[in-house]
Amino acid sequence: MADSRNGDAKGGSSSKGGGGGDGGGGGGGVQINMDMYSKRLKALYGSWNDNKEGWGNVDAIAVVSAPSSEDLRYLKSSALHIWLLGYEFPETVMMFLPGQLHILCSQKKAQILDDLRKSSKKLTSIEVVLHSKARSDDGSTQMRSILDAVKTKTKGTPSVGVLSKEAPEGALMERWANMLNGYDYKLVDVSGGFSDVFAVKDESEITNIKKASFLSWSVLKNYVVPKLEVVIDEEKSITHAELMESTEEVIVDPSKAKVRLKAENVDICYPPVFQSGGTFDLKPSAVSDEEPLYYDAMGVIICAIGARYTSYCSNIARTYLIDADKVQEKAYKVLLKAHEAAINALRPGKPMSAVYKAALGIVEKEGPEFIPHLTKNAGTGIGIEFRESGLTLSGKNERTLRAGMVFNIALGFQGLQAETSTDPKTQNFSLLLADTVIVQEKGPEIATGQCSKSFTDIAYSFKDEEEDEEREEKKPKVKVETNGAEAPGVRMATLRSDNQEMTKEELRRQNQAELARAKNEETARRLASGGSGAGDGGNSVKAGGEIVAYKDVNDIPTSRELMIQVDQKREAVLLPVYGLLVPFHIATVKSVTSQQDGGHCYIRIIFNVPGAGFGANDLPTQKFPRSIFVKEVSFRSSDVRHATQVVQLIKTMRRHVAQRESERAERATLVTQEKLQLSKGRPVRLSDLWIRPAFGGRGRKMSGSLEAHTNGFRYSTMKQDERVDIMYRNIKHAFFQPAEKEMITLLHFHLHNFIMVGTKKTKDVQFYVEVMEVVQTLGGNRRSMYDPDEIEEEQQERDRRNKINKEFEVFVKRIAELWDQPPWREMDMEFDIPFRELGFHGVPNKSSAFIVPTVNCLVELVETPFLVITLNDIEIVNLERVGLGQKAFDMAIVFKDFKRDVMRIDAIPSQSLDGIKEWLNSMNIKYYESRMNLNWRPILKTILDDPEKFIVDGGWEFLNMEGSDSDSEKSEESDEGYEPSDAEEPSEESEDDSDDESVVESDDEEEEDEDSEEEEGLTWDELEAKAKREDKEKGDESDSEDERKRRKAKAAGKSRAPEVRKDSRGMQSKRPKVRR
Repeated sequence: MADSRNGDAKGGSSSKGGGGGDGGGGGGGVQINMDMYSKRLKALYGSWNDNKEGWGNVDAIAVVSAPSSEDLRYLKSSALHIWLLGYEFPETVMMFLPGQLHILCSQKKAQILDDLRKSSKKLTSIEVVLHSKARSDDGSTQMRSILDAVKTKTKGTPSVGVLSKEAPEGALMERWANMLNGYDYKLVDVSGGFSDVFAVKDESEITNIKKASFLSWSVLKNYVVPKLEVVIDEEKSITHAELMESTEEVIVDPSKAKVRLKAENVDICYPPVFQSGGTFDLKPSAVSDEEPLYYDAMGVIICAIGARYTSYCSNIARTYLIDADKVQEKAYKVLLKAHEAAINALRPGKPMSAVYKAALGIVEKEGPEFIPHLTKNAGTGIGIEFRESGLTLSGKNERTLRAGMVFNIALGFQGLQAETSTDPKTQNFSLLLADTVIVQEKGPEIATGQCSKSFTDIAYSFKDEEEDEEREEKKPKVKVETNGAEAPGVRMATLRSDNQEMTKEELRRQNQAELARAKNEETARRLASGGSGAGDGGNSVKAGGEIVAYKDVNDIPTSRELMIQVDQKREAVLLPVYGLLVPFHIATVKSVTSQQDGGHCYIRIIFNVPGAGFGANDLPTQKFPRSIFVKEVSFRSSDVRHATQVVQLIKTMRRHVAQRESERAERATLVTQEKLQLSKGRPVRLSDLWIRPAFGGRGRKMSGSLEAHTNGFRYSTMKQDERVDIMYRNIKHAFFQPAEKEMITLLHFHLHNFIMVGTKKTKDVQFYVEVMEVVQTLGGNRRSMYDPDEIEEEQQERDRRNKINKEFEVFVKRIAELWDQPPWREMDMEFDIPFRELGFHGVPNKSSAFIVPTVNCLVELVETPFLVITLNDIEIVNLERVGLGQKAFDMAIVFKDFKRDVMRIDAIPSQSLDGIKEWLNSMNIKYYESRMNLNWRPILKTILDDPEKFIVDGGWEFLNMEGSDSDSEKSEESDEGYEPSDAEEPSEESEDDSDDESVVESDDEEEEDEDSEEEEGLTWDELEAKAKREDKEKGDESDSEDERKRRKAKAAGKSRAPEVRKDSRGMQSKRPKVRR
């Protein structure tokens, strides 16, 4: 952790803004977020006014930034620029006065900051005064103007707050320092005031820290640990510095760590640190030396990684042990408990000293001999600065913890001694653990907690083959299948533990137990607050308008011929009744049929009448409750052609009206969307796309193009009425799935609110291209794999697939860049790419599909209807029909909204069970297992009806199959201890089930076998009838001997005496026994 960490943060923001030279070339591409600026400037002035002592009772605050540098440094001045403006402006003077903010900068920077001058007064009541200087100007005149403004704003000798720890650097800073000293103002260090303002992070800052933490633990877990395992397993030689360089390359290129973050937004907090071989330094200034990595027995390896996202820092450190002895094992376990205690002590309202004291208390209790070796603090605050001054978690810091603070909890033992080693590379060792933790009201959140630090995961064991053979000789011989032969004399290594699968299962169970407790607490809080689900469970139906065909009698068309007419404009059917044309609105028509008989055609029209079960729009009975309604009418016509035409017109009009009313009803429930703002320039476009759901209507379907505009997407085809607008704010999840084993490459948008695609109401809109054509070979002849035409076609298909995937990828990258600009940056929108390696087959609807997880969802985007399940909406997952011998199992997903139906995914192959468990566990989703399917509707209804009883009964633990099994086992064990005094000797039948069966069977056993063979010839009905007869003859066990004899005699008197069967020897044979 290099010394260069005590300097200037040159993050992703600074590379866009004034981070280089003269303000970024006139502000090209630089846009200050005015909402963020006004909010944070108010917070700064609010802290200054409310906490005068914390700011040293100063009258003004002066902040001067140093020139740009390629070195990795952290400065308060740079942190202020990034925090307040979103960008770093080198060689800039900022003077904060009551009601005014004076800024001295170059002319190009002044152009960027001109928006502040125009809008600041209105947004914050703070006036911004810009003092621009030319390149050839030294800025002395502007500096005097600023310092004179300080004098006019104060009475007496002004006191000016400065950052005294930042030494003057560059001509501008030196000139400013000399001029400030010449004015003889009182200078006060205000670093603590800025630290207090930076300490509590807002939502956007926490999101940036979470992304930085995600990158840190992903690099450690997905790159560093596998790299170390390969080095150890293959006994390679690599230096700490080489590991540092390769790890740094992965951090600045996140795709190598399977992280989808833009490379221009990420950077390192410090060069990654690797230490081993007896030389350890736990100070923040530690560096990776040129010594080779030491991984022999009792070796200790310390890895520390810090990544930044848009200038916000994160940190993670882990210690890995090789064949640890007892001292190393005990020391690590004590450190782990102390580290967890320090994290759990991060509660709002507590003093910061409580964090270190909690860790110290564990060490005093579990390992007092390690107290002298414990680090002097438990970490520091972290944010734009890697170490925020004033937020050190020592035993003497009495500042109060607040929600929104973020800490690097770093704890270690320095300079420990191993008992059983004399090698200096293993005799001296140190341990270090560090995590980035967010303080929240509900409890601390470990942003880097996905990388395990349990002893079973960091302890490696690898022995010589000879030692393994000696250990195997002492064990009973067990047949083991191996994948291949091993060369003699090769040193083997067993990583993680001797039984890795067992430790994984134990860790999974341990994490699931913790999730069960947390889930029950969360459910209890939600049910107690009445938050069982969104909505009231009922949709209000808006009655349609009054059915009116003609408002006046004079509007009814007249005709000389009394014949059935269809008025399509008024949507009415005119029927001749008693010499008049009587109009009927098409909504009153239920059905119309025609039938030909001879030369005539009979037309039958049936109307909607009370009691016929018509819709909400057909409500004449409410307005005319006492009226008489026509149920049906029949007409006979000699003009068959006209009659057929009329029937067809009525059916067509009725279908169109019903479709229109259905679409109108669906549109009535839609949320009003904002209007699409078309881009002034050329929009980002993707052409020749198909859409799902497809537009309705007849005719040939047409492909279209998708364009990205200012605030949303627009998809359109050559037809004017085929157009769909998707607003960015309405996008809940966006997915990009390239064609790998599928036939389509697609973009999929899952929306917050429904929109209309043609006449269909949907929350899922997909745009896709088929990467290969389905071709069926006529004749059925198989072609050779060496056929040149076949090879050429396959190559063309690969080229087409790669080309389409590349076009989609370029489009997605350009959209990601657009979404990274204000105001979309706060919405944290990104394209998710499904992880095929974690996918599994299942039946979410009616057909089998390949379901794949993403970062935030579980999706199936190829088959319709689409499946998109947001992981944050999941309450629990129940894996059903799980048991031995089952080829498949089912997954029931219960949502936090208990009024929402449980989602089922059926027929998942049992081979996917362990992978699904591991994925659910890694996403901190609580899952249960059951041997049968559950009826979830009554279960959820019971929970909603009586939530208190559900919580008192243990919450979701009624699904815990392991817990119920253990209870039954305990009851069985308790029964084994009870033996009645008149207990009989164990029967021969029970002995037959044992493994030690007698080779010689007795005569009784042979006779029983013969009887059982006779019984095998009987049906179940015959056996049951025979058993009933025996029960009647024998009677209940409680009956006396006399009662059984009387019942037997009575039964014998009502039926003839049974035949007595004799064997070949003339002896009476035994009755066959019915075994139940």
